[in-house]
Amino acid sequence: MAVVRRRSSLPQAPDYNRADVEALSEKNNEPQWLRDLRMKSWELYEEMPMPHMEEEWRRTDYTHIRWDEAQSIIQPNGATSDVIPAKNLEPLTGDKQGGLLVFVDGKIVHYEVADELTEQGVIFTDLNTAVQEHGDIVEKYLMTQAVKPEDGKFAALHGALWHYGVFVHVPRNKVAELPLQVVSYNTKPGATLGHVLMVVEENAQATMQVEYASADNNAQSSYIGATELIAGDAANLRYVSLQSWNRNTYEFSHQKGIAGRDAQLDWVNGVMGSRLTKAFIEVDAIGQGANARVSGFFFADKNQFFDLDTQQNHNAPLTNTDLLFKGAARDTARTLWQGMIKSLPRMQKIDGYQVCRNLMLSDDARMDSIPGLEIEADDVACSHAATFGTLEEEPIFYLMSRGITRPEAQLMVIEGFFDELLQRIPFERVRDRLMQEIEAKIIG
Repeated sequence: MAVVRRRSSLPQAPDYNRADVEALSEKNNEPQWLRDLRMKSWELYEEMPMPHMEEEWRRTDYTHIRWDEAQSIIQPNGATSDVIPAKNLEPLTGDKQGGLLVFVDGKIVHYEVADELTEQGVIFTDLNTAVQEHGDIVEKYLMTQAVKPEDGKFAALHGALWHYGVFVHVPRNKVAELPLQVVSYNTKPGATLGHVLMVVEENAQATMQVEYASADNNAQSSYIGATELIAGDAANLRYVSLQSWNRNTYEFSHQKGIAGRDAQLDWVNGVMGSRLTKAFIEVDAIGQGANARVSGFFFADKNQFFDLDTQQNHNAPLTNTDLLFKGAARDTARTLWQGMIKSLPRMQKIDGYQVCRNLMLSDDARMDSIPGLEIEADDVACSHAATFGTLEEEPIFYLMSRGITRPEAQLMVIEGFFDELLQRIPFERVRDRLMQEIEAKIIG
């Protein structure tokens, strides 16, 4: 029997077409392999319906996005890095930097890279330049191993129409001791499609911080992004992502990390901004002895909605994944975390851990957490959990009796809640930034 739904309840698609894809390739004078990738992605996008009642989407209502405002790709208007708040430009992973790449409205406005990195053969540049100058390397990795166009409707759209991004390649046996930093900032409403591709080859090492932010706007915006982190055998890749889009931005992103044999992947993901964020965050342990740790921080207030969908795939024996997300919600905000640990058959002696801890700061907020296991091996150590709590009045009253104001007392208790997560973050300035974001949400 057919089911009739109100037109307004069905998600509408942004108004792009094949000519937009062709024009983008022509504008950038792209090589044939990239044109083919874009066209393959576009064909997949046209075949797929807009996500609606699939399991990973059925709790997420994004039908209130106004695509007439949010679909036009932002055109740079000459703004420079001067428009970016100082906190977003501050290096958080070290006093010295190996490189800094700044985008405003999808255009490069600042670029620098240390000689000591280029002398080692480390590539740190924007993705469009990398396509022209290092096409053989980019072709090997771009949306072929981590995020793929067939991963979903928005992954396919991204594959067809991404227009800016960053490319990092650290050759085998090289250590990029100085951290890299990328800042993506938007001044105008509209759409941006940014891509991060970071490849750390066998026995190599690198650290990168990426920050997303935008100025306040009354019109709606969208960010349709992809992040690919690839750590080769015995590599060490550390990655920090902080997102603070304005309250009229809708983010749809696919993010995936791959860890090879005996590799170490340490991934920190902070979500503070946007009206709605739908992020798929996935790690694949593909080599024996691979170790992936993912630390997630989120804090929603007012009418924000964060939907974070995580997955840990054990595709080799003797692999470890460790995921800890901690979040809070206040006012009428809503958060949703869906987690899954998966193993293939015969992938014995794996250790998978996933926990999401939630702190509800108002009666009208809603937080949902859905952990899951799909294990096809029998000699494993896998655990999953979700916890929920509220602020207890007793410690707040105790602090207030010592002369501390109620907002400050609440902040101290909330800081204690997040401390377990913050201690996993190896960078003091990142911890300080997250604490600043907490303070801004609580005190203003």
